[in-house]
Amino acid sequence: MGYAQLQSIHVHPVKAFRGTAPREAVVEPWGLAGDRRWALIDDGGKVVTQRQQPRLALAAAELLPGGGLRLSAPGMDPLTVPVPRAVGTVPVEIFRDKVEAVLAEDAAAHAWCGAYLGVDVRLVHMDDPATRRPVDPEYALPGETVGFADGYPLLLTTAASLDALNDLIAAGDHADEGPLPMNRFRPNVVVGGTAAWAEDDWSRIAIGEVTFRVAKKCGRCVVTTTDQGTAERGREPLHTLGRHRRLDAKLVFGQNLVPLSTGTIRVGDPVRILG
Repeated sequence: MGYAQLQSIHVHPVKAFRGTAPREAVVEPWGLAGDRRWALIDDGGKVVTQRQQPRLALAAAELLPGGGLRLSAPGMDPLTVPVPRAVGTVPVEIFRDKVEAVLAEDAAAHAWCGAYLGVDVRLVHMDDPATRRPVDPEYALPGETVGFADGYPLLLTTAASLDALNDLIAAGDHADEGPLPMNRFRPNVVVGGTAAWAEDDWSRIAIGEVTFRVAKKCGRCVVTTTDQGTAERGREPLHTLGRHRRLDAKLVFGQNLVPLSTGTIRVGDPVRILG
């Protein structure tokens, strides 16, 4: 086995939309630059994800210079959305967190997203990720914040663990659903050159010039059963994770990271295990 290296980078400008795979990305204290700074909310202010709307897997968001978006989806004309001016905020509920965000200024953005999903939604932008949403205090250090990611600035997975999981799926009751691609898990960084499940034991790592704290293992939800190319749902990987990767009452795959420094990471960067 070779040395561990960064195999791919993934940025999702709008939470739950399809993202992009740049060759490099800037690491900010709250995550990769541009990652999950936008989200959809329902008429009660709750964030809408693929949990409720699996068709979001087919909608794409491209980050434009300055932080705006180009949205596209099947049957929809593409739409460009600028970053809104921070002239006021609306309350947003994301899981148990209550945060403030800024509505997209152009009503066309809300209409576009609502027309695609067939429900009333609004598009919001997190204008100040340095102050809006603290990381879960049970696993955070003072001052750590996050955007609209599920709970932590970055999610790491390893190629070897996916291979091992796919081997387990192939030997199980729903072998016809495998092998699964990595996009089921919607990571920010994928590491190659490790042993399967090696990430379980990491507490601190460096990717290129940037260091990270490994905060906690990632408990997985129904989104992982959603085919990101068709929006159809199956049983895997949750069925197999439930049999083989149930830790602390969670079905786990991957690790949540918090940056300890900032800088640029690049595909091919060495990954060093510091603790």
